[in-house]
Amino acid sequence: MLLLSAVNSPFSLFLFAVLFAIAAGKTRAHAETSMIISTADQQMAVFHGDSLVAKYPVSTSKYGVGDRSQSYETPLGIFTVASRIGEGAPEGAVFKDHRMTGEVVRPNAPGRDAIVTRILQLRGLTNGAAHAYDRGIYIHGTPAESQLGRAASYGCIRMRSRDIVRVFEEAPVGTKIAIVKTPISRILARASRHAAPGHVAAN
Repeated sequence: MLLLSAVNSPFSLFLFAVLFAIAAGKTRAHAETSMIISTADQQMAVFHGDSLVAKYPVSTSKYGVGDRSQSYETPLGIFTVASRIGEGAPEGAVFKDHRMTGEVVRPNAPGRDAIVTRILQLRGLTNGAAHAYDRGIYIHGTPAESQLGRAASYGCIRMRSRDIVRVFEEAPVGTKIAIVKTPISRILARASRHAAPGHVAAN
């Protein structure tokens, strides 16, 4: 199985087993979507089955990683998309308490740090992520696009509006997401070294 021999710990084995266990005979068109978010390189990788289809810059917490209540940290582990908010909203639409306020802000508008465009609310499935849902950990759009690529959030995973629109369309409720400290390039390199002959780990 792709990536299982490319990781070192029992937790990582479980993580990648969940993300990349694709039923035999599934075509890429019908393969499940999953995502890996790396706090090390501030990137999200999107997979269809075991094929890499996109990478996006993100921002995770400037306070580091963890799952303590009121810590503003980004939790690590395996998550599922618990709810999807904002379908059809314009890019830059501001959300408060899961509702559009009616305001639309442009990218890098001065002094704005709102939740915009789309929200994917996460529920943690593993130890170290148990409080994510109650803490309000989301993947969401941000007007602070100039900060993407470095840790700058208050716990959530921030994305460009145009990127979260694409990811939102790929992520139905139940989509599995891993947040890890390992750089995505290292994960892909390990996977490539251990992939079966003729099996493409990324494209």
